[in-house]
Amino acid sequence: MRGAVSLCLVVVLFPTLAGPAAASTTTASVGLRNLIVNGSFENPSVAASTYRLWSTGQSLPGWRVVGAKGNVAIVEGTFGQNGFRFPAGAGKQWLDLTGVSNTPTGVEQTVKTSIGHTYTLRFLVGNVVDPGGIFGVKSTVDVLVNGARVFVAANSAGSGTKILTWKPYTVTITARFGETPISFLNGDPSNDTSNGLDGVSLT
Repeated sequence: MRGAVSLCLVVVLFPTLAGPAAASTTTASVGLRNLIVNGSFENPSVAASTYRLWSTGQSLPGWRVVGAKGNVAIVEGTFGQNGFRFPAGAGKQWLDLTGVSNTPTGVEQTVKTSIGHTYTLRFLVGNVVDPGGIFGVKSTVDVLVNGARVFVAANSAGSGTKILTWKPYTVTITARFGETPISFLNGDPSNDTSNGLDGVSLT
């Protein structure tokens, strides 16, 4: 741990979005550079209608898998299961924080920051509502900065549809170090097998 962060949290209350239409909400403002690498999990490419797993300690482009022993999965947006469809929120692929282990596992990326500068972290959380089924009814993502939890994003949208529903979140962070680790961990219970993350940007 690198200690606590000074921060101001702002949850942006946009209308609930489903599928690719959500991508526009994570586009960085004109003239601002996104410091996150592979924030839409487009790399590496996954075969159509499938997913690919990464386990704790492994790396995928831009990210390292962290948290409890388990795995996460990059999912291609035409994937479907049990009558549900799982389109990406931004681009063609997204990250399922539950993987197949359904553990408090996630991903972390360390970005170069300027001490005292303020940064805007944007991301999408995807949820399906499957009462009594394997996908649960709410997707919860724990957001950590410098190893400390600073925000909990909980998306319970999607009732009445069998399509992964994306909801945007925004968190404002003031950097205290020249490098800032940002982590996203699965906060769902072990009987919930879907928790989407996509469209991550830091500007």
